[in-house]
Amino acid sequence: MKTWQKMLCLLAATGAALPLAATAACAPDALGTSRTMTLKREYARYGQVQYGALPLQKGEVVLTFDDGPEPATLDRVLQALASQCARATFFMTGANLAKHPELGRRVAAAGHSTALHSFAHPVLKSMTPATQLADLDQGVQAYMAVFGTAPAAYRFPFLEETPAILAALEERKITVASIDLGIDDYQPNDQSTGALVGRLAQRLKANGGGIILMHDANGPTADALPLLLKTIRDNGYKVVHLQWEDH
Repeated sequence: MKTWQKMLCLLAATGAALPLAATAACAPDALGTSRTMTLKREYARYGQVQYGALPLQKGEVVLTFDDGPEPATLDRVLQALASQCARATFFMTGANLAKHPELGRRVAAAGHSTALHSFAHPVLKSMTPATQLADLDQGVQAYMAVFGTAPAAYRFPFLEETPAILAALEERKITVASIDLGIDDYQPNDQSTGALVGRLAQRLKANGGGIILMHDANGPTADALPLLLKTIRDNGYKVVHLQWEDH
């Protein structure tokens, strides 16, 4: 591991803002974070499931998590990431941020990027445009109350975009983040650790890397994350951390 990665491991392992569960030192062969990609605060759309690709090299991955922050799982997720010196982007719901603002701040203090995943995670297509926009406004307000700034990126619930929200995101210069691959870590899919790891390995091989979707609020994902990160490392993939320019 490079010297700067060892230093990052030490900081992540000893930082007071991290949960106590995340204080284990990084393993000598930790996955690490190979580089940081800084994106403009602008309306752009990334993720090949729906849009164009991020400018990643073959064999690079971006770790992303949806639906949190959730007190029952967050410590395990942050511990697994800290032990591997891996940084991720957390797409948080405004409702969970409103209930657990300290958890949102803990994610940011651990060096991860934060973004918005609606307020209540609704089925937007079943709602009127006005109600969709109300959910977005409520989500942005909850996010700003925790982080002091508007979100730079937004991921649609269920990846189901709507014209009303897209127009609002363009007006606010918020990036739309889709995915390149997921591990289907939700019901009714098999959520055993073996199934999650197997799907990740198979889809990484098929895609050659990309933006990975996981769910940090999901207990089986939190349990499997050490092996999921090991799978990424053992197959030679490199982690790219996303961040956005300041205002």
